Amino acid sequence: MSPPQIPSEQWAQVVEKTGSLVYKRIPVQKPGPDEVLINVKYSGVCHTDLHAMMGDWPLATKLPLVGGHEGAGVVVAKGELVSDDLNIGDYAGIKWLNGSCLACSFCRQSDEPLCGKALLSGYTVDGSFQEYAIAKAAHVARIPKGTNLEEIAPVLCAGITVYKGLKESGVRPGQWVAIVGAGGGLGSMALQYAKAMGLRTVAIDGGDDKAAHCKSLGASAYVDFLTSKDIVADVKAATPEGEGPHAVLLLAVSEKPFQQATEYVRARGAVVCIGLPANAFLKAPVFDTVIRMIQIKGSYVGNRQDTAEALDFYARGLIKVPFKTVGLSELSNVYGLMKEGKIVGRYVVDCSR
Repeated sequence: MSPPQIPSEQWAQVVEKTGSLVYKRIPVQKPGPDEVLINVKYSGVCHTDLHAMMGDWPLATKLPLVGGHEGAGVVVAKGELVSDDLNIGDYAGIKWLNGSCLACSFCRQSDEPLCGKALLSGYTVDGSFQEYAIAKAAHVARIPKGTNLEEIAPVLCAGITVYKGLKESGVRPGQWVAIVGAGGGLGSMALQYAKAMGLRTVAIDGGDDKAAHCKSLGASAYVDFLTSKDIVADVKAATPEGEGPHAVLLLAVSEKPFQQATEYVRARGAVVCIGLPANAFLKAPVFDTVIRMIQIKGSYVGNRQDTAEALDFYARGLIKVPFKTVGLSELSNVYGLMKEGKIVGRYVVDCSR
């Protein structure tokens, strides 16, 4: 079989300056010795991508920047140091963690996302909003042949991230977890992973459309923050004996839910922060936190093992990704919907149009 023909130029969405997105032709890069070049078929759109374009996180992006970190595609070239477990024609996924040093104390203990030299797709290195993208071979997701690349793309960030958060929460089968922002892209997957792991869920979001959406994905209860007069009381009331959930997954993009979570989580419960509202802070009463033995922790993206496990849930048919596909050229419209809070589920861009 002849090797695939790789063009010298491609279409991409480029952040040329903070807050400005341009759809244009750019060169196709060549992979380095430990890298692969992936022909990106589809890429999910994450709220992080909007933050990268707006530059409102306290972490500098490269400029110009090609965003995106949920890219599913086909390996079309690889460097000479890439092992035989990844070959031309294989399916592979580009994740938020594009690469790490593999030698520091964090990498050696399977905490690669905490590596001080981590490369971040669509943030510190160019990501998947282009037809051909580079990634370190050690970190790309291995996707089984025959997988629906359009559907699996959002799993590469949203799925892995919420699965990791549920693991970090320490919640066991039969226990309850509240998912804040349950109707969005991350929340839609968190509900399904929780159900597959034997957990009961209280979905927290706003509006009737999101209520129907969350219940269709297995939510045990729904609390609408738009109509609730007392979020804390309503969340507690949704759980047995009104004791509150054993854990809270915070996927919200605003600060207020982060301040409420410690009030309704049950004693000895865990509050897991995943969403990253710009310029937000956590606040909890020290006395209450101590005497109720509440844990407050952050959960970042998953490591390579978390990735394999999260993809396995999908491969076994336990995760169905609610998504809508548009052309790569329409990315700015998706960002507009994100800013207005109008997205239910996840958007995916077709990188060929």
